[in-house]
Amino acid sequence: MEIGARVAKARAERGVTQAQLAASIGMDRTALAKIESGSRRVAVVELVAIARELRHRVEWFVDETPPALASYRGAQANVAVQVIDTELDSLVRDAEFVTSRCPELVEGQPEPLPHPATAEEAEELATSARRLLGLELSQPAHEFSRLAASVGLLVFAVDLGEGADAGTVLLRHGGVALVNGHWRVGRRRLAAAHELGHYLVADQFSLDWRVAASEAQGIEARLDRFARALLLPGEDLRERWTNWLIASDETWRDAAVRATSHYGVDMATLARRLLEVGLVDTHCADNIRRVHTKQADIVEKNLVVRDELAPVALPRPYERAVLKLYRHEVITADRALGLLRGSFDQDSLPDLPPIPESEIWEVTS
Repeated sequence: MEIGARVAKARAERGVTQAQLAASIGMDRTALAKIESGSRRVAVVELVAIARELRHRVEWFVDETPPALASYRGAQANVAVQVIDTELDSLVRDAEFVTSRCPELVEGQPEPLPHPATAEEAEELATSARRLLGLELSQPAHEFSRLAASVGLLVFAVDLGEGADAGTVLLRHGGVALVNGHWRVGRRRLAAAHELGHYLVADQFSLDWRVAASEAQGIEARLDRFARALLLPGEDLRERWTNWLIASDETWRDAAVRATSHYGVDMATLARRLLEVGLVDTHCADNIRRVHTKQADIVEKNLVVRDELAPVALPRPYERAVLKLYRHEVITADRALGLLRGSFDQDSLPDLPPIPESEIWEVTS
């Protein structure tokens, strides 16, 4: 019955009818209906055909749902999160498979830190996080996926369209964060930093629709504050902002353009942070939100353009682990390409050594 329910769910997600799916795999519609209702067993060959047509791996239909996702679905059944839920489910299964064979991927997971109850505690959490990530006071948090992987959080970016910003699942060891690659780089990085906050305080599952979209209080607002403090450390921002405005004799617009490039954030995040640390008033913050960096700014100020977490983006340590499994022939090429989620093709995989002739004769004799 569980397999049948998953077939029905996957079919509905693909937007096809029973008749359409049955015809595509050469099955009678009534037989498919009985499979979905649990009144008929499904043969392995049939399940493989169904999985291929619905673009799921076979294990998705037969393996248990990761505990964190199962718990979340039970509590939030009324929330329409189908796209990110499905993508997270797939990522979690892949990550658990890879980390079970390459446990070094998540060896850096720290002990859970306390949930921040105030804005001040959110700032302290950011300071602790920067220390865990090995960042110096004045060092910007670039290559965020690499930094997060150093503490056991695997950050992936997939284009989810006009959906949720991000979600995080805590694994048995380590964690998986999914960032919506549909948005611009500053928003993607802010969402990734926010998810790191959920991970560090050991939230089993989190789903964030709009990171930093409101002034609402609660744990989400405090983790928004944490994310801004992580990406824009207050003391360093004060010093640089003053230098950009005074030492270089530039305008506040010039300083804002330099700041967003240096820290890798968007104008809205910068404006909020400048307000938090008391460097601008509300009127100036509103003006900063409306600033757009131009091509002329990039050339004249010699700015570095980064596009972190552009979809499809996978953590580099995860990619190396998958290639290691492929080199050691633990997984096939097809499995490796699936785990790499389309970011590689067959020709991009490493060459495997030829099988010695003696081994060939052992197999064929």
